[in-house]
Amino acid sequence: MESHVKRNFQKKTTHTDLIYGTRAIIETILAGKPIQKIFIQKGITNTLHKELTTLIAKYQIPYSKAPIEKLNKITRKNHQGAVAFLSPIAFSRLSHVIQKSYENGKTPFVLILDQITDIRNFGAIARTAVCAHIDALIIPTTGSATISEDAMKASVGALAHLPVCREANLKETIKYLKESGLQIIACHEKGTCVLYETNLSQPLAIILGAEDKGIGAAYLRLVDKSVKIPMFGPIASLNVSVAAAIIIYESMRQCRLPNYKL
Repeated sequence: MESHVKRNFQKKTTHTDLIYGTRAIIETILAGKPIQKIFIQKGITNTLHKELTTLIAKYQIPYSKAPIEKLNKITRKNHQGAVAFLSPIAFSRLSHVIQKSYENGKTPFVLILDQITDIRNFGAIARTAVCAHIDALIIPTTGSATISEDAMKASVGALAHLPVCREANLKETIKYLKESGLQIIACHEKGTCVLYETNLSQPLAIILGAEDKGIGAAYLRLVDKSVKIPMFGPIASLNVSVAAAIIIYESMRQCRLPNYKL
């Protein structure tokens, strides 16, 4: 049965590339196109679907199993039990990002965003990261804001200029960054060190968590330091995108501003 690729027009996700049909999605993955997310119909176990799930696992692509009613709402075409959304950006390999930073004589600086699902916060962080020439954003395969056209708009296009690394296992990612010479710092309101008394001029990975959930306990056990931004008013914490901007520019101040020329 023929599979198709079409342009899907929806109220909240306009101009989103939607692919439907199991074979079409398989070929899209094999062609190296970046996939935002795949929805697979529950209960289907044919050969093509097994091939698709194997590729999903191999390339660490976010996916959900859903009832046929959900897939039918996404498209009325013959989707064969699988639909996928293309990502507006291509994802980067973390090892390439770190290697390139060292080779260019730069001090690596990456942000790890744990459970930050709010599109506006995600976009604002990306915008600040580009302004400060951060090497990359690192996000988990699941439990993160979707890299959609809404995210692109929220970042004012910054995501088009910023490497984004999607990682299936943040614990292993943190261990890899440590082995690569980066200091791992968690920034949260319960941090034991004050931000402005912390050396941020060395290779660095900053972990930030969502305002409601915070940083996962498993990741906090792996960090080198936990820092906090001093608070003097009656409110105990900052918006995560504001906190990100403060810590990013404190690092910039320590690393670059002494030699900065207009």
